[in-house]
Amino acid sequence: MPIVNRIADFAEDMKTWRRHLHQHPELGFDCHETAAFVVEKLKAFGVDEVHEGIATSGVVGIIEGNGSGPTIGLRADMDALPMEETTGLDYASTVPGKMHACGHDGHTTMLLGAAKYLAETRNFSGRVALIFQPAEEGGGGGDVMVQEGMMDRFDITEVYGIHNAPNREEGAIYTNDGPIMAAVDTFHIDITGVGGHGAMPHETRDPVVAAVGMATAIQTIVSRNHHAVEDLVVSVTQIHTGTTDNVIPETAYMNGTVRTFNKEVQAMVMQRMEEIVAGQAAAYGVKAELRYEVGYPATINDPAKAAFATEVAREVAATVDGDVGREMGAEDFSYMLEARPGAYLFLGQGDGPSVHNTGYDFNDAVSPVGASFFARMVERAAPLKSAS
Repeated sequence: MPIVNRIADFAEDMKTWRRHLHQHPELGFDCHETAAFVVEKLKAFGVDEVHEGIATSGVVGIIEGNGSGPTIGLRADMDALPMEETTGLDYASTVPGKMHACGHDGHTTMLLGAAKYLAETRNFSGRVALIFQPAEEGGGGGDVMVQEGMMDRFDITEVYGIHNAPNREEGAIYTNDGPIMAAVDTFHIDITGVGGHGAMPHETRDPVVAAVGMATAIQTIVSRNHHAVEDLVVSVTQIHTGTTDNVIPETAYMNGTVRTFNKEVQAMVMQRMEEIVAGQAAAYGVKAELRYEVGYPATINDPAKAAFATEVAREVAATVDGDVGREMGAEDFSYMLEARPGAYLFLGQGDGPSVHNTGYDFNDAVSPVGASFFARMVERAAPLKSAS
């Protein structure tokens, strides 16, 4: 792979950093040890400014280039997942119930690699803002960093992020010139009926039957209420009720996820969900409360920035696809793209367990590719100005 030679020189260092981070996962906004490791490295690299405590444990490092120019934002997420690792690796998580199952340890490492190179070479004008973000896996750390004024505070003009992609060609980079990841919403339904003996259902208002009816009806939102060309997922993922075989319970709980790209489709789902829950509750003689939580918006690349990022990717990766289409996963980098133009890309990991799997591990072989992409993006987006 045609990665930057200087970055290839310290690939083993990057592997060491990544495996250290893998052993010490942290959740949500509580990424203080990870942030301290990042700060230590940035200062050792000679990064000009290091700002801590953004969105609780987020870090922004600033590298000054040579001459005036824009500030290019590069983002990596730092948080892990509440899962028990089963890889058996000698550098597996040392924290029970927590693991880097989505590769954020690798994302942080790639940005650190780019930081080391850019601080050494400074072959660009303007500035680089190195964004190390907590709480991507719920909590919306990206939104909090934006709301705290990060973009204006550091005068960031454009922003880029990259995520690993298991079971894609190792070292390949791909993106899309527009929507690339979906908006994600969550719904909760609390059903209250009248419990009683399982042998005497006529004396009850059964929340189990109501829950099953609601789950079935909710699926018709996709099959009957939206245009087939608009991407939409509505999934009931939990139903909890009951304690034993001969008791009809009093309550039931349902939960699920909604994925959309179009705000009109999202609004339609919210309306139909309210109508279905109210109608089914009346039909079964129970009470039901819907709580619909709007989550991360769709991740939408700026077409021009995505096209430019694709050009840059071809300088560091053997395989590049700039028209890969969109997927129904979600990402809080979307908030940064709402605030500034930019692009989000994926980096192939090769074969292996997928993300959010207890057997997943980031592929260290691709760290130099991601770091090289970040570095070349800065050099291409803000080239040195010729002497007059």
